[in-house]
Amino acid sequence: MARMKFLCDAERCIECNSCVTACKNEHEVPWGIQRRRVVTINDGVENEEKSLSVACMHCSDAPCMAVCPVDCFYRTEDGVVLHDKDACIGCGYCFYACPFGAPQFPQEGAFGQRGKMDKCTFCAGGPEADGSDAEFEKYGRNRIAEGKLPLCAEMCSTKALLGGDGQEISEIFRQRVVRRGGSGAELIGWDTAYGKGGKS
Repeated sequence: MARMKFLCDAERCIECNSCVTACKNEHEVPWGIQRRRVVTINDGVENEEKSLSVACMHCSDAPCMAVCPVDCFYRTEDGVVLHDKDACIGCGYCFYACPFGAPQFPQEGAFGQRGKMDKCTFCAGGPEADGSDAEFEKYGRNRIAEGKLPLCAEMCSTKALLGGDGQEISEIFRQRVVRRGGSGAELIGWDTAYGKGGKS
């Protein structure tokens, strides 16, 4: 069984935000929620600026699932981490546990009252019937049930954002690294994190 994953190639991302716009339009995401956002590291520093498209990474050992007191998070057969908004109590534990800032509170009302958490669904909908009005209203369009990939990855003009079967994505990225002539350490930030020659 395929495990669905996202991967963003920092060498290709041009910070156009088409992935962000595609997600918002496709799912009619509530005001104040950004299921996907583009983060720029070393912004304005010549030859060191890198941009990444970030959303829920649908972790194999998801911290949001571990801390939820009502177990509203669940994993599909494809490895997509989803949550049940009917079970969610809006405590915010998942918000603090997630290293990617994926679960977010909607900003409803004049003072941004808290509500049910919202997050990237990998365009896989939710626990309601596939393609139903209830599913669309709570989670957005279920493109996975239609046999399609997440729209954010499809709309990426430079193909920096890849979404789909984790093994296929890793093979595409491996081929890109080989074509660039690198070992891969410089692309994943090993040298930045641990210094040159720190790899054991």
